[in-house]
Parts: sequence; structure tokens; C-alpha cells
Amino acid sequence: MQKFNIKFIKKYVLFFILSCFTILAGCSTPFPREPLSQTGFYFDTVITVTVYDHGSEELLDQCMELASYYENLLSPYIEGSDIWNVNHNNGSFVTVDEETLSLLKTALSYAELSDGLVDPSIGTLSQLWNFGSDNQKIVPGKEQIDEALAYVDYGALEIRNGQVMITKPGIQIDLGFIAKGFIGDRMKEFLSSKGVASALINLGGNVVILGSKPDGSPFRIGIQEPFAPSGICALTLDLSDISAVSSGNYERYFEKDGILYHHILSTETGYPAQSSLTQVTILSPSSVDGDALSTLCYILGYEKAVQLLKNYPDIQAVFITEDGDILYENFPSA
Repeated sequence: MQKFNIKFIKKYVLFFILSCFTILAGCSTPFPREPLSQTGFYFDTVITVTVYDHGSEELLDQCMELASYYENLLSPYIEGSDIWNVNHNNGSFVTVDEETLSLLKTALSYAELSDGLVDPSIGTLSQLWNFGSDNQKIVPGKEQIDEALAYVDYGALEIRNGQVMITKPGIQIDLGFIAKGFIGDRMKEFLSSKGVASALINLGGNVVILGSKPDGSPFRIGIQEPFAPSGICALTLDLSDISAVSSGNYERYFEKDGILYHHILSTETGYPAQSSLTQVTILSPSSVDGDALSTLCYILGYEKAVQLLKNYPDIQAVFITEDGDILYENFPSA
């Protein structure tokens, strides 16, 4: 474990970034071509895909079409999606797409691993809190929360022969803790299949890196400083061909009567999870794993998260505590 304090690292990070800009500006060998980028709004967030080689407007259009396809497949809020159909047919088996089935199985595996701390059946509770872009800063009453908690039970999701059924009326599936990671992986696979070897996929807190820069150097990825204006980095990391997923209490939240309420909910209390952390970033080969683990590690808190990550030697993590400390786990020694 390596430990730094955010209060002391800012000056270093700023110097580091400025130094890198100076080095880049002084390079005499330009990139083979200008990167191409396209931005859209999906999954209630802004997403951006940037291709550094073999890119075209048509390819970027196809990436946005993929985003739309998966949103219409997996969103619990879009009528006719696989998840909407399952949620609105309690007690009946519903045939779903193979990819929906694959993601549900992965979500259930993490629910079992965490004993329900992350749970795809959390939909009734998450809808009650409504941390979406239309949030009205309403704190549900305890009676409402307790009632919603009664409908959080991943054991009531049954999968059989390509079909899914909710066996307990009132339960709603919400794959928000894992869906963007799954989509990021699929988008990376798509770009790779088209011959792209250098790209950045940013799905709002989920960054998937394909390869490295065209000159072979790693991408410099900034980790957002919690509660700072967008683009202010707590630290930067040099990364290639990996996924970086951040979860924290600063992403979707509101304050009321001096209390901060955030979107990472505890399936034990029904209220926003309380830990000593403001952010967890997971670096992993698979973004779907990074997505699930970043949420789970935030809920667990630093000590328990470190114990969990000992089972994942190919995964690295960055923790930012409420006191501003930056802690690294599974990073190679300098």
C-alpha cells in the first residue's frame, strides 16, 4: 500500500501535467493522423469515443448506434427493453437477448460474491431515491425505504433456457452498477474488430482504453478530484489497453438540511452507503469487472476492499478517503 495526501499531491500533479504538455509540444514527430471524436448522450450521461487510428465518421456513428442499441436493450426505463419487459412481467418467463442474459449472469455472480451488497434487483429502491438527471432532492421516508428494501432479493431472479423471470412480485431489475462496464467492453471489441488499435471510450466515469497512443506511449488519464469542478484531477495515471472505472459519492448526489445523499445505495439500510471513502477507481482488463468492483469496494470501505482485491492479482485500485488521502493497492513497487 502506498499513501499520499491529496493536499500535497496537487502541486506535483499540476507540474507533472504542465511538464508533459511541454514535452509533447517539443516533439518533432507528429501523430500519423488527427484523432476523430464523437460525443452523445446515453445512459443519462455524456459519452465520448475518440479514435486515434483507422477512424472515420462512419465508424464513430456506428459506436453511437451501439450505445443506443444497448441503452434500448438494458435500460429499465425504456418501454420494450429486455429489462423493462422482465420488470413488467413478474411471475412469467421472458425471452431476452443473449447479451442481456450474459450481463444478468455476471451481475448475479457479483451479487452472490458480495452477499447482496451489489444486487441487480435493487430497482425498486433506486427508483424510490431517483438520482437521475431529473432528481428533485426528495429524501424518502423510512417507511418507504423499508418497504422498498423488501423488494431487494437477487434470489428471486430465475434464469432458464435463455429466459428470465422475477419470482417475487414488486422486484425490479436495475443493472446500473455494471451495465456501462459491459457496454464499454463491447464497444472496445467492436473497434478492435474494425482494425482500430488506438482509442479512448469514455462512458461517464468508465474509461476504456484500446491499445496505446499511435506513437506507442501510454495515454495520460486524469482521475477526477471528488467534488471539484469537472476536469480537476486528483492525480493522473499513464495507462494502456485497460479499463479505468471510478465510483464515488460525488457523481450523483444532492444535499438537504446539511446532509449529503448519493446514489450508491446500501442494500442493508436502504440509505446511501456510508464508508470512509469518497472515490474508488478500479483498473482492470475487463470493464464489466471494474464497474462492479468499484461500486462494491466503495460500499465495503478501504480495509474490506483490500481484502477482497487480494483475490484479483490482475486488478489495481486507487482509493480516495474522506480525509483526502490517496491510497494505491496492487500497484507495482516503484
